[in-house]
Amino acid sequence: MLSERTIATVVLIVVSLSLPLYLHGVWIILRSEMVTWGVLMAHLRSIIPGILLTAIPVLVWMLPQAIGGRFTGLLALHIFLAIQAYALLVIGLWGIVPIYRAKRAHNLYHEPDPAIAIDELDERMPHWRRRLRIGVFGYLLLWSLSYIVGLAVYARFYLVG
Repeated sequence: MLSERTIATVVLIVVSLSLPLYLHGVWIILRSEMVTWGVLMAHLRSIIPGILLTAIPVLVWMLPQAIGGRFTGLLALHIFLAIQAYALLVIGLWGIVPIYRAKRAHNLYHEPDPAIAIDELDERMPHWRRRLRIGVFGYLLLWSLSYIVGLAVYARFYLVG
């Protein structure tokens, strides 16, 4: 049977692998003048594995450890930041779904038209886009803070003792 420290180290490595995927997903969107269907799919192929590399260890190992194990103020901060990050991810998803629907209704993924401003697709588009930006930026910021605190938790429990 693997030791708790070995499992924690594997979890740390797995979660750490999500950061380059998030950054690559952001880079894909930022370098594109127009978000076409291909750009969106490339972006999703990068960030969805990143989200899974974080969410699966949280649900399978970290959450049970936090509930049944050593609960400290540092761990509470780590959990708080992570919950806030996922809440902002949900806010971002509430923005992306109507944007996706509006662009799909106008067939702008398969036949992009640079002459059509995205804000002209629906009167609520600026609100949806703002929600998406807040959700994505907030998720990445809080995920990063949670990750840093998680490193401190790892050091406290598994390196210092």
